[in-house]
Formats: sequence, structure tokens, C-alpha cells
Amino acid sequence: MSRNLTALVTGGGTGIGAATARLLARDGFDVVVAGRRRDRLVAVAAELGPAARALVLDVTDVDSVREGLATFDRLDVLVNNAGGALGLSRVEDADPAQWQQMYAVNVLGTMHVTKAALPLLRRSPRATIVDVSSIAGQQPYEGGGGYVAAKHGTSVVSETLRLELNGEHVRVIDIRPGLVHTEEFSTTRLGGDQEAADRVYADVDHPLVADDVAQCIAFAVRLPQHVNIDSLVVKPVAQAAPHKLHRGPIDWKRGDV
Repeated sequence: MSRNLTALVTGGGTGIGAATARLLARDGFDVVVAGRRRDRLVAVAAELGPAARALVLDVTDVDSVREGLATFDRLDVLVNNAGGALGLSRVEDADPAQWQQMYAVNVLGTMHVTKAALPLLRRSPRATIVDVSSIAGQQPYEGGGGYVAAKHGTSVVSETLRLELNGEHVRVIDIRPGLVHTEEFSTTRLGGDQEAADRVYADVDHPLVADDVAQCIAFAVRLPQHVNIDSLVVKPVAQAAPHKLHRGPIDWKRGDV
């Protein structure tokens, strides 16, 4: 790929976003990592070198998104990765502020950035939008109501946009990961309780890591422009469903898993 192709990755300072930025840079993209925490973004951009830059941007703030996208003279790939979960309360005990924040980031944030990016994307022969959703968005589980609703919203935005752009060359891809062990997701969801976060992954033989999901995103982006992966569900072998998780060793029949 030519070095003048540009990718924007929201939530690019950590986890799946940072891993995706690394792979897209390796594939020849100029990469812009966007998010709220300047220090994390600058660190990732410095690691990637002169083909990367950091952009402080809040996806829930329309003015922040508009000003951030105004700094682009071209955009070829948008990865809407900013998101996250807050809490594990039952619906009857739900904190409305947490639900509002999850909806603001996962759904409205995806809409704000996509809306601002589309005029640029339409000018690119490689125009691709990748939305990072979750298997939670397709299968509810107890204690997950707010996050399930928000990630279902992310996927529905993808599905609706694909219908609305039918006849244009813009690809819309929905990536739906299962259990991914990243440095912040569960800790943030559980209010900073590291012990509780560690229990989420305890005894799971090879949960996904950020690079696994990033590999799926990069694969979808690399495909010829006429090939669109509508949705890609990726889970660790140990996870059959959001509520069905094997804890304990798996006999992999080889030593290089």
C-alpha cells in the first residue's frame, strides 16, 4: 500500500486501538490515533514513527470531532474503536449515568465520527469503515443490559449505514469480539477493582488479546475493495457464547498456541 493512504483509529491509545494502529502502519498506512488521553496517544504515535500522529478527540463531543476531522486532507480507513463498558448491574439496579455514557461513546460516538468522516472517505478509492462492536451486542446476558444495548446499537449503526451506502464504493465492516484480555477493559468496567477484573480472565486458556482482534481488522481492510465482510465474530476457543466460558486447561495437541 502507498504511504499516502491514511487511517484514523479512535480509542487508539490502548488495547485494540493501539494494536490496530500498529498493524495498519505496518501495512503502509499513515495512521492517526485519536482519543482523550494525550499521553497514551503520543506514546503510540512515537512508537510508530513519522507516519503516525496523535489527535486528542472526544467522540462524544460533536465540536471536538468536527475540529479533529478538519485537520485531515484525506482519509481512507476509519476504525471506530472507541467504546467500553461500565458496571454489571441488573436492569432494576442500573445507574442511568453509566448507561448514558455507554450509549454516548459506543453509539453516538460512532455516529459523530462516521458523519464527519464520510465526505473524506467518499473521495478515497479505499474507503472503509470498521466498527468495533461485541458479541454482547447480539446475545444478552445478566448484568450486561446497558453494554448489550450499546453494542447492539453499534452493530445496528453499521447495518443501517451499509444499507444507506449501497451503490457507493464505501465498505462498512462490523467486528464483534468476544472475551479479550486487554489492560483496561474489565478494570474500567468494574470501577478500578483489579482483583475483580483479574477474575474475569482467571483460568481461561488463551483468551483473545488485542492483537488478535487487530489482525481481524487488518485482514478485512486488506481485502480487495469489492469484498466486504459485513460482520466478523471472533472469540477464543474457550468461549462458546457470552455466558458459556470454559475455565481450565485445553489440550491443544501442540505446544505453539
